[in-house]
Amino acid sequence: MKREGILFIISAPSGAGKTSLCKEVIDIFPGLRHSVSYTTRQARPGEVHGRDYFFVSSEEFRRMVDSGEFAEWAEVHGNLYGTAISTLDEYRKSNIDVILDIDCQGAHLLKQKYSGGVFIFILPPSFHELRRRLDRRNSDSEAVIERRILNAAAEIKESRWYDYIIVNDDFSQALTELKSVILAERSRTLRVLESISEKFDI
Repeated sequence: MKREGILFIISAPSGAGKTSLCKEVIDIFPGLRHSVSYTTRQARPGEVHGRDYFFVSSEEFRRMVDSGEFAEWAEVHGNLYGTAISTLDEYRKSNIDVILDIDCQGAHLLKQKYSGGVFIFILPPSFHELRRRLDRRNSDSEAVIERRILNAAAEIKESRWYDYIIVNDDFSQALTELKSVILAERSRTLRVLESISEKFDI
């Protein structure tokens, strides 16, 4: 009997380094994939449709909402983001662990719907460093950056209910901590028993 794939739900304020950490661990662990979300925002330089996000119109996104196709969706920084139910079901049934890089609103909804999900919050070392990282991107206007900084304070308060908090001050150390969480969760007794019970009559 195979265990279901694990949902690793990762949230962070914009600029905390969440996306870079997610990409790195996916390259490290076999059988770990990135859940591609739908969004109405414009693609940033280097982003590819179907790999980083499914970039869709507001009309198409609303149609999917009305059809009940999303496990979670939310408006973040003026744009819509959502995770398709079919995407999660496919990974879980195929014994593939998946990382969901989503905001706190979406994480709340998934916590209610999916038992066994692992919730991880990535923190910047400080607001000053967060602002510096957002400025360094050179991809957002000053108004957008200011809005992200304001939203970060509320998002950080949400970290209290997550299972794990990782402070991304030193990227290498943060990556080590994220790898440790994934390894530990894959070794949880309940999950291991699902796959070995028939072999050992446990």
